[in-house]
Amino acid sequence: MPAAAASAGVPVWGDIELAWRLDQGGHYGPPRRWLTITGTNGKTTTTSMLHAMLVAAGLDSRLCGNIGSPVLDVLHEPADVLAIELSSFQLHWAPSVRPEAGVVLNIAEDHLDWHATMDDYAAAKAGVLRGRVAVAGLDDPRAAELLAAAPAPVRVGFRLGEPAAGELGVRDGMLVDRAFADDAALAPVSSIPVPGPVGVLDALAAAALARSIGVPGDAIATALASFQVGRHRAELVAVIDQISYVDDSKATNPHAAEASLLAYPRVVWIAGGLLKGASVHETVARVAPRLVGAVLIGRDRAMVAEALSRHAPDVPVVQVVAGEDIDMHATAESPVAYVTHVVPISDETVGARVMNAAVAAARDLAQPGDTVLLAPAGASFDQFTGYGDRGDAFAAAVRATTR
Repeated sequence: MPAAAASAGVPVWGDIELAWRLDQGGHYGPPRRWLTITGTNGKTTTTSMLHAMLVAAGLDSRLCGNIGSPVLDVLHEPADVLAIELSSFQLHWAPSVRPEAGVVLNIAEDHLDWHATMDDYAAAKAGVLRGRVAVAGLDDPRAAELLAAAPAPVRVGFRLGEPAAGELGVRDGMLVDRAFADDAALAPVSSIPVPGPVGVLDALAAAALARSIGVPGDAIATALASFQVGRHRAELVAVIDQISYVDDSKATNPHAAEASLLAYPRVVWIAGGLLKGASVHETVARVAPRLVGAVLIGRDRAMVAEALSRHAPDVPVVQVVAGEDIDMHATAESPVAYVTHVVPISDETVGARVMNAAVAAARDLAQPGDTVLLAPAGASFDQFTGYGDRGDAFAAAVRATTR
């Protein structure tokens, strides 16, 4: 219906567009400063980090958008600034939004079952770069291209390496700002609680937005030191027999799964679900050296299996199959074992049963020092009610191994 209306020349406003117009029109008092975050991965963590930085600086901040409360709801509350997570869908229907500052974290294949092309997807994400300050991750080629083309009068990049003038980056183990200061050390990398390079990038993005409105470095350091990672985001569930079990169920596309996998040296990977039109081949090729095993679940598990057979042929793979009568088998030509659990598709416990089998298989593949990582690379709705339900099933299955 919205697409048909737009094709007919009828203006279509999403909830973000409506909230922007109401706020800018003064319907709820003086307009707030909007700090907006989008990207394929890392949005929620970055937005939460930003909110913590704003609060640490003494600002009255509201966490909203695609996280927390809808923007329309928080407009009824007094606030200095809004930390807003925005999806590509929300931005697609919000053409007038001009935030005080906005960041594109990264761009990778996702939601191609909704957006016609990658260019359409990226164009929607670029909507956050139309305000006063545009920020983007320079280590991501597509995000860097969007920044170079952004109409914002101030453009700031961030990178994992040492920053040039006008950038934020890392030097000598510290987050450094050379965009909003000559050369300001903000916080030690060691204080970031999110493991791997992705945690550093999220912190740099949040710091860039905070610095764009004058948040001091000590507030950024305080916020990062006390920050707690959200549920199902690289969450350590347990360490059993020297094997770590990590729930990153929020890794719902290959790009997110890759970032998660690269944080650990030896991984038994639990993956699968709904790939939403994305290819997993490049991810598997890059993470193959870290894989010591893989356990595949969900509707699109065969696509992940095919990528593993091509790019990681020596990695043992187990497929957990629900609702299909397939005998367990393995061949000399393919190190794949099919574990069959014949469960009625209507059975509400199918997700829990699948995850119990997956964790059991992963435990058998893992050795002391390894990490069993749930980073599915796909959406969860084929077997679970959401990524939270999937992560909870994983945690329950892990804890059951200690009983």
